[in-house]
Amino acid sequence: MENIVVTIARQYGSGGKTIGEMLAKDLGIPCYNVNLLKMASEESGINEQLFMQMDEKLRNSPILRMTTDVYTGDVIPPESSEFVSAKNLFNYQAKVMKRLAETESCVIIGRAADFVLKDYPNVISVFVHASEEFNLARAMERNSMTEAEMKKFIAKTDRYRADYYKHYTGREWTDARNYDLCLNSGKMGFEKCVQEIKGYMKVRFE
Repeated sequence: MENIVVTIARQYGSGGKTIGEMLAKDLGIPCYNVNLLKMASEESGINEQLFMQMDEKLRNSPILRMTTDVYTGDVIPPESSEFVSAKNLFNYQAKVMKRLAETESCVIIGRAADFVLKDYPNVISVFVHASEEFNLARAMERNSMTEAEMKKFIAKTDRYRADYYKHYTGREWTDARNYDLCLNSGKMGFEKCVQEIKGYMKVRFE
C-alpha cells in the first residue's frame, strides 16, 4: 500500500486531535483539520471566509438536527444557485479529502472523513472517546470556564459533531460499526493510542 490515510473522529476533550497530530508527526506525514477549508476554497474558487462562516452558522442552527442530506460524491456547478450552499461546501471538502487519499499519506481530523473515504481500501477510520470525567478534566485544563459552563460546552460541541455527521452520512456518530478502531484515550493515554493505530496499520497493510 503506497499511501495510507487515517481519519479520526473524536469526542470533545478526549484528545483525538492531539493523538492525530502525534501520529502524523511520528509518521512524518501531514495532518489536516481546519486547513481543509483553505484547500476546499482553492479547489472551488469560493472564498475561504464562506467556508468558515458556514461552519459557524451550522454550529448555531437546528438545520443539521432536523434534516439529512447524505453526501453522494457530486459537486454543484458554479452556475447553480446552490453553488455556495452548505451542501456544496461540504462536497468540495470531500473532494479535497478524496484527492488526498489518492495521492498521499496523511491524517484527517473530523469532517466525516471516515464516511467520505469509506470505499478507499487504504483508509483507517478511528473514533477516540473517553469517560465524561476524563473529557471534562482535560477540557478544564485548557479553557477558562466554570465546571458547569464546561459541561454545557462539551455537550453542545459533541451534539454538533453528532448532528453534522448524521446530516451528511445518515449514520450515528458514536456507532462503533462506522470505524475500524475505537480507542478509549482515558484508559490508554495518548501515546498508547498512537501505538495502537500504528500497530493496526502494520497488521493490516504489511
